[in-house]
Amino acid sequence: MQHYGLANVWASGDLVTRGILAVLVIMSVMSWTVMIVKLLQLLRLRRATRQRDARFWSADRFDDGLRSLGHPDSDPHDNPLLALALAGHEAATHHRQTQQHLHDRIDVSDWITRRLQDTMDETVARLQSGLAILASIGSTAPFVGLFGTVWGIYHALIVIGETGQTTIDHVAGPVGESLIMTAFGLFVAIPAVLGYNGLTRANRTIVARLKRFAHGLHAYFVTGSQLPSSAGPQMRVVPRHDKATTSRDGDLEWQ
Repeated sequence: MQHYGLANVWASGDLVTRGILAVLVIMSVMSWTVMIVKLLQLLRLRRATRQRDARFWSADRFDDGLRSLGHPDSDPHDNPLLALALAGHEAATHHRQTQQHLHDRIDVSDWITRRLQDTMDETVARLQSGLAILASIGSTAPFVGLFGTVWGIYHALIVIGETGQTTIDHVAGPVGESLIMTAFGLFVAIPAVLGYNGLTRANRTIVARLKRFAHGLHAYFVTGSQLPSSAGPQMRVVPRHDKATTSRDGDLEWQ
């Protein structure tokens, strides 16, 4: 009795069939690797941002709040709150030191906004890394499997025509075996699509929290006070540089 399945498809398949199976296996491994790595990254980042955000705004001084975010030499990839705080502090300090040359062109609010926006863009780009792989696999894997099915049915019909065996037991086996390729393609694509949607939604939550933190930093560096909506009690001492002044209040405009 002949057995049918993926193992038999690989054993009896030609070079094209084996190539299609190999591509689908590689796609599956890549998608699951990306999903697991990104999930662990987001869980760690979500927990860290929630805890560090509260500690930062509860600090009495900016330096104390900065230390609560982590070591200044830590990787900003793993600590976007620290990256935002350092970017805002550096922008405010740099503007104060060079304002005699720049104050007629750009005020401190716009200067800090641009620096925070650049840091946010870098963070968002890192959060979205790998999602393009999931989107590509989710959209192409079904068609790769379908191509394998068409290729298998074509060769199965050729063999049936050459042997002259047209009974259902001789036709259903090879044709059904070819249809496994379509099912395998869907098996690869569905987790990739679900993972892409889930990670995209989780990214939005993280980005929204980072935006709120950036808004609070912007208000703090421009006015010396924290936004009322920010978590925790207000900081009571301005940063090490003199409190920046500006001719107009500016709100962060995120793209």
